[in-house]
Amino acid sequence: MLSERRLEVLRAIVQDYVGTEEPVGSKALTERHKLGVSPATVRNDMAALEDEGFIAQPHTSAGRIPTDKGYRLFVDRLAEVKPLSTPERRAIQNFLDGAVDLDDVVARTVRLLAQLTRQVAVVQYPSLSRSTVRHVELLALAPARIMLVLITNTGRVEQRMIDCPAPVGETALADLRARLNSRVVGRRFKDVPPLVQDLPDSFDQEDRGTVSTVLATLLETLVEETEERLMIGGTANLTRFGHDFPLTIRPVLEALEEQVVLLKLLGETKDTEMTVRIGHENAHEGLNSTSVVAVGYGSGDEAVAKLGVVGPTRMDYPGTMGAVRAVARYVGQILAES
Repeated sequence: MLSERRLEVLRAIVQDYVGTEEPVGSKALTERHKLGVSPATVRNDMAALEDEGFIAQPHTSAGRIPTDKGYRLFVDRLAEVKPLSTPERRAIQNFLDGAVDLDDVVARTVRLLAQLTRQVAVVQYPSLSRSTVRHVELLALAPARIMLVLITNTGRVEQRMIDCPAPVGETALADLRARLNSRVVGRRFKDVPPLVQDLPDSFDQEDRGTVSTVLATLLETLVEETEERLMIGGTANLTRFGHDFPLTIRPVLEALEEQVVLLKLLGETKDTEMTVRIGHENAHEGLNSTSVVAVGYGSGDEAVAKLGVVGPTRMDYPGTMGAVRAVARYVGQILAES
């Protein structure tokens, strides 16, 4: 365990390096921070931090920079996440409140996160597997053709065309719509199948084929892997950090293009608990020079999806974590109220 004083020296090195982009020397530390000890003591503390792998000396400079291990300790021992200012919070609310549908919410969230953090923003669409049914609509398009519209509690809308085995009258369609909604509204997707399996038996013989066809389409919609969608924005922000990537930015960009990689990254986040993965903690080699800050969003304690940012390890962690958490909270409120 590090002493409190050495932890204070590490915090100062991280803050200075993030702010100045320059390796940090003992003289600069004692001038900028009230550490309460002599430069010689700070030099000894820096030597100890280097021996333990928390900081390193780039070959071009006498100063030191944090290692992945140093950033990890800094994040783990953060006393508090930097709160957003009142104008920032108001700007988030105003920007997100203008969204007209779920696609717009996700698109606005990506833009907002990228602007606030100046990193790459990644937002996953709400997962169908964690959603509940808000409403099922059945619309007659032709005598034997129906459009099924499934609306979720997160504002997601799925549409399917159904060719029925026989013409369907408006009265029968209204009856099916009412009985279906009475059983499934407010229910989790995974709970729906047993609730509707005996529904065809409650209809007249001539309508059962249509009811079974509609139910089969509904159940297919509920289990499809359509939740594996995400939106990414702010990739151009990485070009500002070219010198933060040891060789080239290309592996990072290639990793960001792979949706499976990003979904796996977000999948490692536990619901509404914030996750910070630093440098080599990221399993994908292309992201070894980056940090990922992610959190779940949704109503209450259960997340329906994840969002976060990807940037260089030389990141303003308190500010980035504060922004990610605030945006997730607002998006969750919007989904709960929509």
